[in-house]
Amino acid sequence: MKVLITGAGGQLGWELVRVAPPGVCIYSLTRDQLDVTDLAQVEQRLRDLCPEVVINAAAYTAVDAAEAEPERAYAVNAVGAENVAVTAAAAGIGLIHISTDFVFSGSKASPYLPTDVAHPLSVYGASKLEGERRILNIPSNNALIVRTSWMYSIKGRNFVKTMLRLLEERETLEVVGDQIGTPTWARGLAEALWEMALLGCLRGVYHWSDAGIASWYDLAVSVAEYGYELGLLKRPASISPVRTSDYPLPAKRPAMSVLDKTASWRALKRPPLHWRQALKMMLSELSP
Repeated sequence: MKVLITGAGGQLGWELVRVAPPGVCIYSLTRDQLDVTDLAQVEQRLRDLCPEVVINAAAYTAVDAAEAEPERAYAVNAVGAENVAVTAAAAGIGLIHISTDFVFSGSKASPYLPTDVAHPLSVYGASKLEGERRILNIPSNNALIVRTSWMYSIKGRNFVKTMLRLLEERETLEVVGDQIGTPTWARGLAEALWEMALLGCLRGVYHWSDAGIASWYDLAVSVAEYGYELGLLKRPASISPVRTSDYPLPAKRPAMSVLDKTASWRALKRPPLHWRQALKMMLSELSP
């Protein structure tokens, strides 16, 4: 199987390359190598490489910055997604597109199903939802959309690595405790995406994240706990929960964005790791 990975410079694209199954021929292109907002460039790349599947990990993910530059967010997350999907559909190429829990409002009391009505609160969430809609509206599309949440990796910038840095610099820390979701190790997501690619029969919208539920405060406390245990932090940390209203940011976040992964678990015949187990494995990679 020949697979093209877009956005290969990001944390998910990097993990996709790391855990690629044996025998798969990978073309991994960074943003500098393939600008998904340029339709002609996308068409040329797919003609030259002739992949059987495209995993579109290219995305504008700066949630707060998107509020100030919505044109850029929509260019990548909506127009770029459509460019890849249109070109893939025309060539009969399978597509796996990555989306987000931020397409939901957070008003639901139970985990969100793939079929639940989306209502994003931010420009980032709205741009990702528009990308989904454009993909699904393409006739004869061969697309699978996988929504995930709270992703982190040893690669790039993310909440977990930011917490490690702040916990090293400060003796006390305040972290939002009233937003609920599920942290997701990019490596576990990458492994699931490869299984989906090899399975080859999934279409429409699916969800994948690690198992369990957490607040950002819960995640930060676990980073501190495991960080100290693994020698990444020199001292135990004091972390206090605060309300979202006490820590205003440009983009509004959903208060509850836990995803229901039942359909994905059935399709792959396995659940993911619990988020705490996955977190400890990721931090172990950083330990001295």
